Amino acid sequence: MTEFPSVEWFQQAADILNKSDSSKRLGTTDTQMGVQVGEKIYEIDFEAFEITNVKEIDQARAEELDFVLVQSLEDWRAMLEDIKQNGHATHEYTLNSLDLRSDTELAIGKDYNRRDAFYRFNQTFQDYFDFSAQIDTTYPVAVG
Repeated sequence: MTEFPSVEWFQQAADILNKSDSSKRLGTTDTQMGVQVGEKIYEIDFEAFEITNVKEIDQARAEELDFVLVQSLEDWRAMLEDIKQNGHATHEYTLNSLDLRSDTELAIGKDYNRRDAFYRFNQTFQDYFDFSAQIDTTYPVAVG
């Protein structure tokens, strides 16, 4: 069992994506993406046909990325549980749907041209999260 969020969880999903034909089927992806869950932020670097780096970062580094996907732990959990149950995100839980429904946007970035990578490479990012259906995921226990 791997806890979400953690470097180990994001790396497991990266390893699954890297072994798949997803990137070759969809084309190259070159972006430095962040995922924020509460106060924790993770960097995931996509280069050509693979994910080359996964690490936990601070807010200063996050501001240097192309964009950061931001949701509460509860919202991430709902998305990941939908993926686990169905093998992929259903309509309500795709990254596009979550972005369109969000009051503040899912993908946050200072530079619109760099943030546009979220839209250009969206299917690759969706595949990345959809592969999490293969991960036995646990979540932190809520404190008081």
